[in-house]
Amino acid sequence: MRMFASQLSTYLCRRRPGHVQSRNFSSQNAKDELAIEQEAERKIGWLLKLIFAGTATAVGYQFFPYMGDNLMQQSVSLLKVKDPLFKRMGASRLARFAIDDERRMKIVEIRGEQELVNMLGDARDDRTRKEALKALAALSGSDEAVGALHRAGAISAIKSTPQSFEDAEIEKYKSSLLKRFQDLRYDIPS
Repeated sequence: MRMFASQLSTYLCRRRPGHVQSRNFSSQNAKDELAIEQEAERKIGWLLKLIFAGTATAVGYQFFPYMGDNLMQQSVSLLKVKDPLFKRMGASRLARFAIDDERRMKIVEIRGEQELVNMLGDARDDRTRKEALKALAALSGSDEAVGALHRAGAISAIKSTPQSFEDAEIEKYKSSLLKRFQDLRYDIPS
C-alpha cells in the first residue's frame, strides 16, 4: 500500500516543464519534493483508510439487521447437532443473547429452552454441561422464561446432572438455577 501511495504521489506531484527553476536551488528543491511526496503519501493513506472504513460500514449496515433473529435461530439449530462442539457454540451464543427479557422470550418462542434442556440431558462431558447450564442460567433472568424452563423439564434435567469434581462452575450454575426455581415456588423433587 505504501508503494502504491508513493507511486501515486510521484505521478501526481511531478514538476511541469514550465516551472523549471535555476540549478542553484537544486538541493532545496529535492528536500521540498521529498516533503511533498511524504505529505501526499500521508494524505493518500488516509484516503484509502477512509474508503475501507466506508466500505466496511456499508457492508455492516446491509448485514447486521438480519443477524439478530437469524443468529438466534441458527444457535438453536446448533443445539440439535450431534457434535458437542457445535452444541457448546450454540449454547454460548444463546447465553450471550439472553441479556434482557425481550431477548429471553424470543429464545423461548423459538423453543431454545427445550433444546437447552435436551442438550443438558444428553451431555456426555463437563464442558457441554457447563455451557448448557450457563445458557439456562442466562435465560432464568426472566420469570416467564423460568416458567417455560419448568414446563420443558429443566428441574429434573438439572437435578440429574452428575456432580462435577473438576469444574466448580457447574455446581454454581446448578445451585443458582435450583434456587431460582425455589424462589418462584416451583416444586423441586428431592
